[in-house]
Amino acid sequence: MLTKLVIANRGEIACRVIRTARAMGIKTVALYSDADAQARHVEMADEAVYLGPSAPGESYLRGDLILQIAKNCGADAIHPGYGFLSENAGFARACEQAGIRFVGPGSDAIDAMGSKSAAKAIMEKAGVPLVPGYHGDDQSDAVLLAESTRIGYPQLIKAAFGGGGKGMRVVESAKEIQEAIDSARREARSAFGNDKLLIERYLRKPRHVEVQVFADTHGNCVYLSDRDCSVQRRHQKVIEEAPAPGLSDALRKQMGEAAVAAARAIDYVGAGTVEFLLDTEANTGAKSGANTGAKSGDQQSFFFMEMNTRLQVEHPVTEMVTAQDLVRWQLLVAAGEVLPLMQHEIRIQGHAFESRIYAEDPANHFLPACGTVQFLREPVQDAHVRIDSGVRQGDEISNFYDPMIAKLITWDVDRSAALSRMASALDEFKLTGLKHNIAFLARICRHPQFAAAQLCTDFIERNQTLLLTEQTVDNTAALPLAALYRLLWDNAQQHAAAQAGKLAEPDSPWQQFSGMRLGAPSRFDVMLQDDEHQVHELILTRSANGEYLLMAGEQPIRLRGELTADGMTLTLNGHRMTITVARMGDDFTLFMPLPDAGIAPVHFRAVKTHNEDSGDTHANPLNAPMNGTVVTHLVEVGAKVTKGQGLMVMEAMKMEYTITAPADGKVSEFFFKAGELVSDGILLLAFDADTSADADSGTGADPSNTGKARQAEVTDAR
Repeated sequence: MLTKLVIANRGEIACRVIRTARAMGIKTVALYSDADAQARHVEMADEAVYLGPSAPGESYLRGDLILQIAKNCGADAIHPGYGFLSENAGFARACEQAGIRFVGPGSDAIDAMGSKSAAKAIMEKAGVPLVPGYHGDDQSDAVLLAESTRIGYPQLIKAAFGGGGKGMRVVESAKEIQEAIDSARREARSAFGNDKLLIERYLRKPRHVEVQVFADTHGNCVYLSDRDCSVQRRHQKVIEEAPAPGLSDALRKQMGEAAVAAARAIDYVGAGTVEFLLDTEANTGAKSGANTGAKSGDQQSFFFMEMNTRLQVEHPVTEMVTAQDLVRWQLLVAAGEVLPLMQHEIRIQGHAFESRIYAEDPANHFLPACGTVQFLREPVQDAHVRIDSGVRQGDEISNFYDPMIAKLITWDVDRSAALSRMASALDEFKLTGLKHNIAFLARICRHPQFAAAQLCTDFIERNQTLLLTEQTVDNTAALPLAALYRLLWDNAQQHAAAQAGKLAEPDSPWQQFSGMRLGAPSRFDVMLQDDEHQVHELILTRSANGEYLLMAGEQPIRLRGELTADGMTLTLNGHRMTITVARMGDDFTLFMPLPDAGIAPVHFRAVKTHNEDSGDTHANPLNAPMNGTVVTHLVEVGAKVTKGQGLMVMEAMKMEYTITAPADGKVSEFFFKAGELVSDGILLLAFDADTSADADSGTGADPSNTGKARQAEVTDAR
């Protein structure tokens, strides 16, 4: 049995591994960078060792340093989690040579599946069905262009050594192929250190279905539940579920056996995931000489996509429906023990969903967000609700790592009940301080097509009008509650100050927050400012029985309430409710219930003496949309460009973003070179719009785009 485990990862997966290791009596050693010095996983572990600076290349990707730490602290195993070194064959091989167990497959298996093109060849030989495409070693432009023409359109260009949607481009026509190849290569080289590409026929409406496999060193290999991971943005999963809905027993068994065959083909050991594309339209219409898809009796075709040689982010849904701890299975297999269950002993019960809660802005192309988690309230965990997270209130989400905040998992006896629990749990998950996707996830869960399991990998794109439209609460509904909360809060603060003896004359009526007026009801003037910078003045009066009255039209609004730990309980015209409130200084956010289910945050702030126009630094399309690094310039200074043409590429959180021309014109100067770091909202370049073209189109030139007036400011910022 293992005795001491180094976790070569961070965040929620590090916390997840620590919990299971502790339950098994295994001591744990956490690793941390500068950004993670106060992180939850560091506090949870028995020991913690400093790695280095925040950048992954100087900390969590330092395999040599991590291996030396394991030796120094007497660990007999390293768990890589997912991401970072989890699928690094060189690191796994170094662990093997050092006599330290790598909690994962052997280095040869990682090598075999590390290249998508090599993996396809192995799977074809093993009889696993493949999508028609090109997976060859010749990566010259001429060969790629020829193969692209042979395969036909639409097609998908993918990084051969990639994952998570990085280095992936959908190509609709021949005129797009060269730009897509260049961009995919560049992103693949940056993310994975290898720019090899493969090309596959792009299925118009596939589902992404994957199978969890597990193998031990005694020759046993089983498949556990399958999962549907079709709901994605930027080719990255956001909601997963198990088991995959709508599969016949025959198809489920066929996919499971194909996944086991894939694992056996490379002598796999440990936890792995075999990912398939399920084509409900049955035929791709392409011929490449390869196995073009296995079909079950219901004529659904499935194709091997890739094998992830590690534990997946979405493994909790499999745990929920099998009642098994997959991290425990990993540690047992790493210790040389037999799988806890054989195939005939595995049972699937109920249904489970996982929603990935990210710091990102769905309304702005899902751009990652940075900032501090100012307020965090999670749903209560029980047999139906589980939360895997490494983030707490007060933690900072930086641009160095993946922007995941938490994974929310729900389970129930069937899909409908589990989905209902997910929608309710998302309503209870409240967060402020940065942009996030919680409301977006809730809208997916309540979408009628999702409820009916009408799934495909472009589900979000097909339904973006509804899914990306934020639901808001009219200020007229929120203002009375905000005014009441401010009164209750200020009164409580006044009372606390008096009790603490901080008031010079605590018994003086001038020090009381009672609104007392001689011969008239107590009156309170409340000034609030909303996010549109509009100031609202509300006048409330308090009756003898402690009820507040707010005049709104002909009928007064009657209010009564009291503060709670997370907000207030109130009665509005006889309607009793509890509202969560997040407060930061004089600013506060009310989480208001929507009429058709769901929650919408409504933010108010104290009125300042002079309202300084902070401006929107992202209004100018030539400003950096996030903290990141300049990757390359796409045009020369002085070259004429057209509106929408790419000018430069920047990267943050492993994602590329192209800065495009706002109009016809030319770049007069780039303020940053390739490789330089840039701050969120900073001006990236000086652009001279073609004023004659603007005049012809009637749009008018935007003088702010010239950048000349802000050049000194940019220079200072650098």
